[in-house]
Amino acid sequence: MKNSVTFRAYRPEDLDEILQLFYDTVHTVNAKDYTPGQLDAWADGRADREAWDRSFREHDTLVALEGDRIVGFADMDGSVGYLDRLYIHKEYQGRGIASALCDRLEREHPSEKYTVHASITARPFFEKRGYAAVREQRVERHGIWLTNYVMEKVVEKAGREE
Repeated sequence: MKNSVTFRAYRPEDLDEILQLFYDTVHTVNAKDYTPGQLDAWADGRADREAWDRSFREHDTLVALEGDRIVGFADMDGSVGYLDRLYIHKEYQGRGIASALCDRLEREHPSEKYTVHASITARPFFEKRGYAAVREQRVERHGIWLTNYVMEKVVEKAGREE
């Protein structure tokens, strides 16, 4: 029987497993929407470990675990409601882990607006969460162009009187 998924804050010793999860997820889950060259530019296996660790420490970063295995992670700059990264292990897609990570981060960082730069693959997930595409953009990575979407979710304050 599978263990239930638990959540906790990022620890520096998580970095290697997170970087592997990131690489594997990009190269499998996103393969239907991006070319092999685009996938390699996005996740080339040579991530700047110090930059990732620094970013995770500066943001509110959560990891999802099944037992001791990291099965997903997400990080948010709570000061502006920007969801920087959200990745779920290829074998754990569709189990509600991404929604649970987003729910926790949004609950911990109440904001009138949340923003994400969503891949083609992730766009439908965010649309179901109430995000709308503000614009399509093309970003350059290592000389290769990738399409993603700037998406926003505006949250109405409950009980606000005009």
